[in-house]
Amino acid sequence: MREKKYLGITPDDDADIQVITDLSLPRSASGNSATLWAEARSLLRDIIFAGAIALFIIFFVVRPVRVEGESMLPRLEDRDRIFVNQFIYPLREWMGEEAPIRRGDIVVLYFPNDPSKSYIKRVIGLPGEEIRIEKGKVYINGVYYPEPYIASKYFSNETLASVQVKEHHYFVMGDHRNNSYDSRNWGLVPERYIYGKAIFRYYPFVPFEHVGRLE
Repeated sequence: MREKKYLGITPDDDADIQVITDLSLPRSASGNSATLWAEARSLLRDIIFAGAIALFIIFFVVRPVRVEGESMLPRLEDRDRIFVNQFIYPLREWMGEEAPIRRGDIVVLYFPNDPSKSYIKRVIGLPGEEIRIEKGKVYINGVYYPEPYIASKYFSNETLASVQVKEHHYFVMGDHRNNSYDSRNWGLVPERYIYGKAIFRYYPFVPFEHVGRLE
């Protein structure tokens, strides 16, 4: 049996391949209206695909939100625009982390007493911990917890009796301790009410250093 010799692929083997013999010519000079229409359809398909991905990211991964109020000063100001990562906590949980929501995270949550409203606060107390505030200083399980992100002019000298954080609940506070309606007033936040972590401020653009990651 004679073995057939493989001669390779020629331009005639695939009608979708167009050979351009002179690269100095414009693309349209070596094509035709059918080719231009095919390229237009391909471009339109890519635009639709990119738009679908963008919509998926906006609705299921990253959500743009606007800050209202001054409870997170000086980190966040009134009317700042930020991106909230809605996927990070389900991802951490899927990867096996027992505590996907971490202390210090700036989170966006549904107000427990009225889920139609959303608040932005910082996570202080984790499930199973005892939180106590004495003259403005936070103690977690009896140990002082330093908070370098609080500016001196936003510090509060209040004292709060010990609070035991229940399982699947969190104790949250704003960084502006004198002007924040938080767990000191309305209690703990159920885990299911925390729906994202603030990750990036994208507006306003001036001053430039105001834009960037939120730690």
